[in-house]
Amino acid sequence: MATHTYDEALRRLLVHEGGYTNHPSDPGGPTKHGITIHDYRRFIDPGGTAADVRAMTVDQAKAIYRARYWDALRCDDLPAGVDYAVFDYGVNSGIGRAGRVLRRLLGLPDREHTVTATVIAAVARRDPAALVAAICDERLAFLRRLKTWPVFGRGWGRRVAEVRATALRMASGRSDPPRRGIAGAAAAGGMVAAGAAAGAGAGAGGWLADAPPWALAGLAVALVLVAVAIGVALHWRRRGRPAVAGVPAAAPGIDG
Repeated sequence: MATHTYDEALRRLLVHEGGYTNHPSDPGGPTKHGITIHDYRRFIDPGGTAADVRAMTVDQAKAIYRARYWDALRCDDLPAGVDYAVFDYGVNSGIGRAGRVLRRLLGLPDREHTVTATVIAAVARRDPAALVAAICDERLAFLRRLKTWPVFGRGWGRRVAEVRATALRMASGRSDPPRRGIAGAAAAGGMVAAGAAAGAGAGAGGWLADAPPWALAGLAVALVLVAVAIGVALHWRRRGRPAVAGVPAAAPGIDG
């Protein structure tokens, strides 16, 4: 039923789940690619250490994501957009919560989290875009109630907003808008470092949210200088004069 593959959903998720973290406020503990040490021990090595998590490969993480989250939530049977929203929620806050929330939003008993044939049938009767919006609304409300919201809130809020926008595009059948420049290249890379995990222990994304003030100030100054340089170049181009210092100006009378 889903039109977007697991690989595509994982690529999107890894924009938020990046390198190694071990934040003291993160209940997930040592985490890499969004995979906590607890899942590492469950799926790869029961005796795994923080050093083992740090050395974990993308392929190992990909296999865990498939078994632990995507397959467990039956995302292959969910509509496009809903699959991604449920998958990302499960990674960020645990499949137990994601499954119960999905059932509750469908008007089904949420004493268990299992995505059954009854759940799949109920999803098929709902508008995918409306269900995506409801999932993201509940998810953001839940995160705001967590005591760690003051620490990770900016990253979590941005992540939910980005998941909502992408999932709604997927549900409508529209492709992603074209990506240009530095921001587009970073997103296409698919491995932007994300910060620490939420709920059951996955990461909050975005290096800007956790960047020190001096780094943000330096970036702002650089952007201003680039904007000024572009403005000067455009000004001289409109006036018919070369924008490079030291080159003689155009002949008098050309621009009035």
